[in-house]
Amino acid sequence: MSDIAARAGMSTGHILYHFGKKDRLLLEVLAWSEADLGVRFQQAADEAASPAEKLALFVRFYLPRHQGDERYALWTQVLAQRHDDAGRHLLTALSDAWEERLEVILREGQALGQFADVDPPEFVIRAVAMLNGLSGDVMFGRSRWQHASAHSFALSALERELRPPGRA
Repeated sequence: MSDIAARAGMSTGHILYHFGKKDRLLLEVLAWSEADLGVRFQQAADEAASPAEKLALFVRFYLPRHQGDERYALWTQVLAQRHDDAGRHLLTALSDAWEERLEVILREGQALGQFADVDPPEFVIRAVAMLNGLSGDVMFGRSRWQHASAHSFALSALERELRPPGRA
């Protein structure tokens, strides 16, 4: 909080007055970070040539880039705290936004015959659960991801599930 106050040219007391408490400040920073990331993802997805490319972008934007990824560290800090109804609502909205992005990609790929006919809500739950688990591994610094790519692993698993029958 002191770093934020110093950058803003304000006292810590002013920061606390505006946000009420540190927990709310972290939620607001997370919301800002996710909005920025969502815009950057959408710009990249709009330039992608196929649903498969959009899926690869989704995985790249969703997973932490490395063990010290600041964006994902922020998620970890926020999720470790108790939240009131407003905080839970905000976290749910942020998570739902990623799930909706993935479902749009899935439905586009299915409409074009490029993805298998899987149940979208069930696929999204499985995919996000896997990505969240991999994210935790990356942030924890599991040694298996020091010499292998969690991104490649995740994308390969999703592509296998989405491969239409009869395609190798």
